[in-house]
Amino acid sequence: MDNDTQFTRKKFLQFCDEYHIRIDWAVVVHTRMNKQVECINDMVLQCLKPRIFNRLNKFRERWVTELPTVLWSLRMTPSRAISYTPFFMVYGSEAILLTDLDYGAPRVRAYNEQGAKASLEDAMDQLDEARDVSLLCSAKYQQALCRYHNHQVRGRSFNVGDLVLRLV
Repeated sequence: MDNDTQFTRKKFLQFCDEYHIRIDWAVVVHTRMNKQVECINDMVLQCLKPRIFNRLNKFRERWVTELPTVLWSLRMTPSRAISYTPFFMVYGSEAILLTDLDYGAPRVRAYNEQGAKASLEDAMDQLDEARDVSLLCSAKYQQALCRYHNHQVRGRSFNVGDLVLRLV
């Protein structure tokens, strides 16, 4: 629950004691996670806006129908940092898109039940290797990003006895 001032009043605490309600106080601020959530929310909004915007019709209810499609597309898009989709990182295999099923993509037509079981077993064996590769890709991406941000920083070294100007 939120730690707002309304929950510290005596009436609320007495109410909880009467009905044997246990209160768990929590702080909902975690800066790194909030930044990640804001980033994902921005991505979802950027994908939703072109789908629902229409000057003639009201679009306040259209986002509800478009949201599952947008979320699915974000889960199926390979990340630039790790070169895999979030779906693959969680479930260990790639999903077939709904449009592939609707329009009969070649990989849907060439589906073989026995071959699928064998390839699933092979994929499970290669899953740890794929996760290691994604970890290496992520480290490489972070190093490149750090190098980009620090390319104009000039390093300086100080020795004992050097005079340093301090601004107060």
